[in-house]
Amino acid sequence: MKINKKDIPVAMEGPGTKMRIQQGFGGMTICFNELPKGTDFTPLLQGLTNDSCHCPHWGYILSGSLLVRYNDGSEELISEGDMYYLPNGHTAIVKEDIKMIEFSPSKEFGEVIDHIGRKMAEAG
Repeated sequence: MKINKKDIPVAMEGPGTKMRIQQGFGGMTICFNELPKGTDFTPLLQGLTNDSCHCPHWGYILSGSLLVRYNDGSEELISEGDMYYLPNGHTAIVKEDIKMIEFSPSKEFGEVIDHIGRKMAEAG
């Protein structure tokens, strides 16, 4: 099974932002995200357990960087060329315009992305 990034449906789009999301890859959801510097997921995760993302993610940074903050207070910067695993209990801030590929369990990812959608709708 394969898919070209151009064939992954755009789920969210805005200035400097394009999030492509496709479910159905062996229980996983694949994403190709382009996000601008300053994007902060923290406010969008408020209301979830510990106000953080409970979905684990595996991915690769094509360009840019992302500061990840974990529930235990630790932080790490993931940057261009890094492959990563983010366990549940995190939030993130884009430090440099980023392009990234990510794989996440569909059930948990769906819960988080639905919550983010509601938060964005509330904000207008």
